[in-house]
Amino acid sequence: MTVLITGATGLVGERLLPRLAEAGFACRVLLRAGKGCPEGIEAVTGDILDPSTLTSAVLGVSAVVHLAAVFRTQDADLIWKSNLDGTRNLIAAVKAHAPDARFIMSSTSHVYNKDNPHPGREDDPVDPQHAYPASKVAAEKELRESGLNWSILRFPFVYGDGDGHLESLPEHVSTWHPAQRMSTIHHRDIAQAVTLALDGAFDRHVVNLADEAPSSIYELAGMAGSRLVSSSEPLANPWYLHVDPSLARSLGFRPSIRTVYQAWQEGLS
Repeated sequence: MTVLITGATGLVGERLLPRLAEAGFACRVLLRAGKGCPEGIEAVTGDILDPSTLTSAVLGVSAVVHLAAVFRTQDADLIWKSNLDGTRNLIAAVKAHAPDARFIMSSTSHVYNKDNPHPGREDDPVDPQHAYPASKVAAEKELRESGLNWSILRFPFVYGDGDGHLESLPEHVSTWHPAQRMSTIHHRDIAQAVTLALDGAFDRHVVNLADEAPSSIYELAGMAGSRLVSSSEPLANPWYLHVDPSLARSLGFRPSIRTVYQAWQEGLS
């Protein structure tokens, strides 16, 4: 099975690619000019914002794993252009040149409303107010209505494999309530979930991915070597960034790294 991966040099893609290759998938990556490619991996030079480069990228593929996205920037126009227009371009190329391919897209648990009355569920109405999750919701809609065989994986806070994400967390949440809890997932289990999606387990489903227990940012910061200011004030939005992964479990997903504490204790964070 030949799999095209976009965003292969990003936080998730860089760790997913070797795992898929090791599992026996023939991996092809879409790379901008000048980007290096691991040995043994097929590279196609192109960009999701340049439709003319996408035909050669998708020809002959059995599946697409679309990870490319723009997140941490104040440039809302760039976020929308990359996350929505880029996804539209890729969808169009797959429809034209590989219409039977599975199209697997990464999304985010940030799509759920901040005042959700329970952990985010895939059938909850969503109306995110920030550019990144809003652009992801719009891209999800494009894919669901594309006529392709799709699946959408909503990632929570991703960490592990020495990616530095956990260590950088305190600088992004220093003003948050320390009791705010977040769902999490290790890179190893993203690979497991993507493999399930490639095998068809998630066909035409939006699925939340998460491990067994959300952690408070107070605990997560502590694992990263920082201490947040304590507070016993009421927590205004207790379910924010906390997702319900029941659907993924029912479709065969079982996290091998069950909690961040396990990863921390085993030196996997």
